[in-house]
Amino acid sequence: MKRDVLNKPYIVEDGYPFIIVPLLLALAAGWFINAYVAVLPLLLAVYFTYFFRNPKRTVPNDDRLLVSPADGTVVGVEEADEELYLNQKCRKIIIFLSIFDAHVNRAPLAGTIDFQQYTCGRFRPAYKDGVGYENERYSIGIHSAHTDILVTIIAGILARRIVSWVTLGDDLQHGQLYGMIKFGSCAEIYVRDDVEITVKKGDKVRGGESVIGRIVK
Repeated sequence: MKRDVLNKPYIVEDGYPFIIVPLLLALAAGWFINAYVAVLPLLLAVYFTYFFRNPKRTVPNDDRLLVSPADGTVVGVEEADEELYLNQKCRKIIIFLSIFDAHVNRAPLAGTIDFQQYTCGRFRPAYKDGVGYENERYSIGIHSAHTDILVTIIAGILARRIVSWVTLGDDLQHGQLYGMIKFGSCAEIYVRDDVEITVKKGDKVRGGESVIGRIVK
């Protein structure tokens, strides 16, 4: 297991360039022009610091509880044919992440990554129907002692890069950080009928903490 994944700082390292560049621009503008010109890049630096945050979360002790892989709003719970990893009819939980949500992603349950796929695609708004098939996305299949699930992180109209800190064969802890997506996105979690879904459309969820399902078999 990669220890740096477990020990990510409160501001994720991937955000440093986004924070430092506008800060330098703000300093230069304030020094060579005036303080008013420096406001916009300074506000950008503040926003990027907020966006790339890695908030601490309390993960449930019960390893039969599935936690949300991301912060956001549940925009759908529906039936779906999953043909990448589970190869059967499943239920899918769809979570939309706004640009104000924390965008680090966490493992819904403890297990081993035995499927991984990155797919290039379009950058349609993440809340639109069909983006899971058209947009850039990154999927991992997690095999645990109790069940198997597929988690797909999907890029949106502003999200142009998906970051992964793990790879095929890595073991994940319950609620562990494994990646992030930059600037607005969607997460889909595919579960079999051995999982009782405990969220509904409209629910707000917090990555690594909110329970979205319970393994019942």
